[in-house]
Amino acid sequence: MALRTFVDAIGDEWQVFDVVPRATERRSQERRSLSKSEELAAERRDRDRRLTVGGRSGLSPSVAQGWLTFERGLDRRRLSPIPAGWQRASDAELEEYCRAARAVRRDSVGIPQADNSKR
Repeated sequence: MALRTFVDAIGDEWQVFDVVPRATERRSQERRSLSKSEELAAERRDRDRRLTVGGRSGLSPSVAQGWLTFERGLDRRRLSPIPAGWQRASDAELEEYCRAARAVRRDSVGIPQADNSKR
């Protein structure tokens, strides 16, 4: 995660950082080879016994590859997809990205939620 701070045209200081979600399942293949007895036991299994908590990710395809978060006090915004080279962008470019970002609000447990009201 990269973090930048910039000052917009009216003098407000913003923090901007990238967020890239993790894959929903920890492993997708076996990491070790099985002994002969383990192979026989594996053949007897009729289903995958790995535990996945939470099921599929609730992220929409538009944010599945990540987003930029802009924060200033209680104001929080999200821009997706992450612009290439944003870490080297000027303050003016970051301000443009911030203006293009969608406002989000925090719910009661502090997790940002999309703000569907007019901006």
